[in-house]
Amino acid sequence: MAEKTITIFGTWWCGDCSQARRWFDRNHVVYNWVDIDNDESGEEFVIITNNGMRSVPTILFGDGSILVEPTDAELQHKLGSVLPAS
Repeated sequence: MAEKTITIFGTWWCGDCSQARRWFDRNHVVYNWVDIDNDESGEEFVIITNNGMRSVPTILFGDGSILVEPTDAELQHKLGSVLPAS
């Protein structure tokens, strides 16, 4: 998955964002982090993507798909086939 870019749009104070980042870190999945409190274009992307809502984390995958406020199970389902076997 290294050749595919994953971008997590979120805020430092968001519990769901921290949970998602921990999941990616624990599973050694590389991602870009965009703090929408400090990045106007990132915030605009989140608002447009979520029909006017500032819902985070909004995660953009290299294949163009997006997950918003995903659970660990949803992340596992999305990326399970690319993760090394435990």
